[in-house]
Amino acid sequence: MPVQVQGEVLSIRRVGAYQAMTVVAPGMAELTRPGHFVAVQVGGPESSMLLRRAFAIYDVKERGVYGGTVEFIFAVHGKGTAWLSSRRAQDKLDLVGPLGQPFKLPREAVNATLVGGGYGSAPLLPLATALRERGCRVDFVLGAGSTDKLFGQLDAKRIATSIEVTTDDGSTGRRGRVSDVLPGLLDRTGAEVVYACGPMAMLKAVTEQCTERGIPCQVAVEESMACGIGVCMTCVLPVIGDDGLTRMVRSCVEGPVFLGDRVRWDDIGSLPEDVVGSLNAPGAHR
Repeated sequence: MPVQVQGEVLSIRRVGAYQAMTVVAPGMAELTRPGHFVAVQVGGPESSMLLRRAFAIYDVKERGVYGGTVEFIFAVHGKGTAWLSSRRAQDKLDLVGPLGQPFKLPREAVNATLVGGGYGSAPLLPLATALRERGCRVDFVLGAGSTDKLFGQLDAKRIATSIEVTTDDGSTGRRGRVSDVLPGLLDRTGAEVVYACGPMAMLKAVTEQCTERGIPCQVAVEESMACGIGVCMTCVLPVIGDDGLTRMVRSCVEGPVFLGDRVRWDDIGSLPEDVVGSLNAPGAHR
C-alpha cells in the first residue's frame, strides 16, 4: 500500500535540462520497486492547482542520517513544475507513493536491453541494478533530442555491458533515434527481454521492433496521471487483456508498466469501437 507523507526537501540540483529532487519520505523508500512513481502536490496549500504531478522514482535510500529518501527527476513544463523547481532544502512537500505497477523481473538470468528516452531513463537505472543483481546481462540504449536532454548516461556506463546513445541533433552519440540502433543491438546481444520508458512514439517503435523478433517487451508509459490513484480517469488507454478483449485501463493503477504488445498504440487518445463497455463492442446489444 502507498503512503502519504509530508516530506522535507533534502536537495534539488540541476542535471542538464532537468531537475533532480531528493525528499525525505519515511516509510516510502522500503516499499519502492523499479517502475513505481510518486504523486506530488504542487503549489502549496493555498494554490488553485489541485491536481498532483506524477514522477517516476529514480532512486531511494531506505536509511540514512535523515531517514528514508526518494529521488525523482522532472522537467519544467508549466506552473506546477515551475513551482516545484523553486523549492529549496527543508521546504515541505506532500507526496503519495510508491504508486503503480513496477517492472516485472525475470526469474532467471537473461540478456536484457533497456531503452530510455529523455528522462524516461530514470526508472531504468534502478531496474538495471536489480537485473545485474540477478545475474542478467544489461545493455542500454539512451536517446534524446540533444545532449542536455540525455539522462543517466554515466550511471548506465557503470552498470551496463554496453551502451548506445542517440540524439536527434547528433550532439552526442549517433544522430537519430533509439529505434535506429535498437535492431542491431538486439540481434548482436541476443536480447531476451526489453524494458523501455520514454515518449509514447518511442515506446510504439520499440514494441514493434521487439514484436518482429518475438522478444517480450515491458514499457512504462508516459501518460498524464492527475490523481495517481485511479479516480480521475485521465490516464486511460486501450490495452488488450489476457482474454483477448480490449479495455480502457488506468495507467496509474494497472500501469504504468504494460506489456508493449498489449497496448493498442494507434488507438491511444480514442475510444475503440470494440472496447469492453462500448455500445459497439461485441455482445453489447444482447
